Amino acid sequence: MMKFLRRWVLHNFWLKILSLILATGLWLAISPDQEPAEVAVRVPIEFRSVPAELEISSATIPEAQIRVRGPERMIRELRSTDIHAELQLADAKAGERTFDLTAQQIRLQRSLTVVQVVPGQVHLSFDTRLTREVEIHPRVTGKFADGEHVGKILVDPEKIKITGPQHHVELVSAATTDPVDASGTTTTGTFVTNVYVADALVQVVQPTPVRVTVIMEKNAPAESGH
Repeated sequence: MMKFLRRWVLHNFWLKILSLILATGLWLAISPDQEPAEVAVRVPIEFRSVPAELEISSATIPEAQIRVRGPERMIRELRSTDIHAELQLADAKAGERTFDLTAQQIRLQRSLTVVQVVPGQVHLSFDTRLTREVEIHPRVTGKFADGEHVGKILVDPEKIKITGPQHHVELVSAATTDPVDASGTTTTGTFVTNVYVADALVQVVQPTPVRVTVIMEKNAPAESGH
């Protein structure tokens, strides 16, 4: 019995070990986890090297849908943060321009291949950046005691600095506070609130809380008739 085992187990032992290693490698190479698979991933488009004096004034910025191919295991584990769609804007100028978005602008792991990029082009509008000050208009609401009304409203600070694409900033006449509910105020009330600009492309420079002071007054007595 032992002679039989030695003959079949030990005969050409190293050749059998080599065959086993080759078979294992072949199995790994054709295992389901290594078979090619595809997936479509939506990612934001990253804008690099935007000139300091320019603002992107496009109302909407499209996302990119990237279809990639690679080993099934890697495709299953792929996250949107693993893929980057980048556009270099160093030579952009004020006005409209179309950029090609191709596989060359996609950054991902080397073992993955970009199959398709949608959209293939991105159309953007650029405008010169403008920064200026505008007044703050408070919004005061509330119910007050009979015989009283809001006589005066003070705002601190009175103005705030805004920045953004020139044509958008020029159209902003004033910034606005969140609604201040002054109900129940009888003489003077001070409220802290925030300020905003309705245009989403215009930003408030260094946002800061705003103090709104509401000063109440008595209604003038009604004149008696004759």
